[in-house]
Amino acid sequence: MTKKIKTGWIVLAVVAVVILMIFSSFKGTYNKMVALDESVAASWSQVENVYQRRMDLIPNLVNTVKGYASHEQETFALITEARSRAGGTIQVSDEVLNNPESFKRFQQVQSELGSALQRLMVVSENYPELKADKNFLALQDQLEGTENRIAVERKRFNDSVKNYNLYIRQFPRVMIANLMGFSEKQYFQSAQGADQAPEVSFE
Repeated sequence: MTKKIKTGWIVLAVVAVVILMIFSSFKGTYNKMVALDESVAASWSQVENVYQRRMDLIPNLVNTVKGYASHEQETFALITEARSRAGGTIQVSDEVLNNPESFKRFQQVQSELGSALQRLMVVSENYPELKADKNFLALQDQLEGTENRIAVERKRFNDSVKNYNLYIRQFPRVMIANLMGFSEKQYFQSAQGADQAPEVSFE
């Protein structure tokens, strides 16, 4: 009888240890997923910040160019429309980050806005006085720096997403991810020529 009781306690102890190990592993995996998810969110915030900075530069840039090239109405209308579609203000939104369709739309409107700005820069080359304007030169430098930051932050975001996606897709973590609601996130996709910041220099 005593031997059976002793054996029973051993079995219970083994079961308890196994349960504790499973719980510990689950907890560690879950916490890692949370940390990686937060890293993606932080990277996304930086992406939004640099896009917002570009958005904020547009009114002053357009007004400065208008002072020398007022008849370029088609270009100005294109930029105004693109900025309007982009929303004027970048809102930090989980929907954009976690919804593939919303993320695709975000990329599209930002790409259209970038193309419109490139067109404005090309138009500006035809106006020597504009290219010598101190305010325009300062805005040009800010835009160039912002475009470079956009490229950098997009890459950092993609790196964060890669680390996150790889982690949650590996077995057996994928089961925990599905159970706890962690899903794959979207990457920024580079359009043709989008792997480099637009050239905005007039030297």
